[in-house]
Amino acid sequence: MDIHSSSEDISSHTFDGSLVEAGLRPLAATGLSTLQVNVGKLCNKSCRHCHVGGGAGMEEVMTRETFNACLDALSSGGLSVVDITGGAPEMNPSYRWFVESCRGMGGMGLHVKTRTNLTIMLEDGYTELPAFFAENSVEVIASLPCYSEGTTDEVRGKGTFRGSLEALSRLNQAGYGKEGSGLLLNLVYNPSGAFLPPVQSELEAAFRRELLERYDISFNGLFVLTNMPVGRFADSLEASGSLDGYRESLVSSFNPVAAENVMCRTTVSVGWDGSLYDCDFNQMLRLGCASGAPGHIREFDRAGLKGRRIVTGPHCYGCTAGAGSSCGGQTV
Repeated sequence: MDIHSSSEDISSHTFDGSLVEAGLRPLAATGLSTLQVNVGKLCNKSCRHCHVGGGAGMEEVMTRETFNACLDALSSGGLSVVDITGGAPEMNPSYRWFVESCRGMGGMGLHVKTRTNLTIMLEDGYTELPAFFAENSVEVIASLPCYSEGTTDEVRGKGTFRGSLEALSRLNQAGYGKEGSGLLLNLVYNPSGAFLPPVQSELEAAFRRELLERYDISFNGLFVLTNMPVGRFADSLEASGSLDGYRESLVSSFNPVAAENVMCRTTVSVGWDGSLYDCDFNQMLRLGCASGAPGHIREFDRAGLKGRRIVTGPHCYGCTAGAGSSCGGQTV
C-alpha cells in the first residue's frame, strides 16, 4: 500500500494513484527468486549518492546469528539468487564465511552476487578479494559512477576513479570480464546529479569503448540505476534546493511498463538486523513488509512472501521512471 494513501481516497498524485491509472493496483509480488542481504552500513567510503548512508565507524553490522538465519532461508529451497550488499559488504567480519557458505549450496542452483565499491580491494586486509571472488565463482557488481575521473571523484571522493581502475584491473587479471572465463563483472552507473540516466545500451557502449581504449579494462555488462531520493542523496538535493524538482521529474516520467517489472515483485530484502523489506530502499525508510507477511528472516516463509502485497510510497517513482531502475539495471 502507498504510505501516503488510504484505500478509500487515492489521489492521482500519489504512487498508488499512478498504479490505479496503470491497472496495477494493488501491486503484489509475483514470486520469490532473490534474497538480497544487506550486511550493514560499515563502509570505507561516504558517497554523495548513497541511499544507505554508509561510512566508517557505523555500528549497524549483521551478526553471525542473522547470517545463519539467512542460510536457513536459502537452504529451504525455491530461491535461485543471493545478492549481497552493504555498505561495503566485504567489511563485515562474517562476509567471507557467508559467501563460502552460500557457494556450498551450489548444488541447489544458488547463484551468488556481491556488490562492491571497488576501492575496498586496495585497502589492507582486502587485497586478496579478486582471488577470493574467483575461487567462489561470485558475480561481482561494481559501482563506477562514470568513465571520467572528474565526475567519479566528484561523486565519491578524490582519488576514487584511479583506485577503481586499479581494482578493475586486478579483477580482470583474476579472469573477471574475460570471454570464456565464466566470471561475471558488471558495472553500475548512477547519474552524478538530479537527472534521469541515459539509455542503458548506449551508455554501456560508451563505457566499454572508453575503458578498453584508455585503460585496457573489460567487463560483461553495465547496469544503469536511477538515483533514489532517499538517504544521503535526498539530503544533498534538499541542501541544493533541487529535491522537489527532482521528485517532480520522477513523477512526470512514470512508466507503467517499468512499474510492472519492478524488482520487488521477485525479491525480498534482509536488513542488517534480520528485518524483512520489499526492497533495499524500503529498508532505509524502515518500511517493513506488509501486515501478514513474515517480518524477520527467522520467520522466513516463501509461501507467505511470494504473493505478498508490496508496500509503496513516493520514492517508488524512482524505480518506475523512464526506462525503469532495478539492482539489475533498467527494466524496459
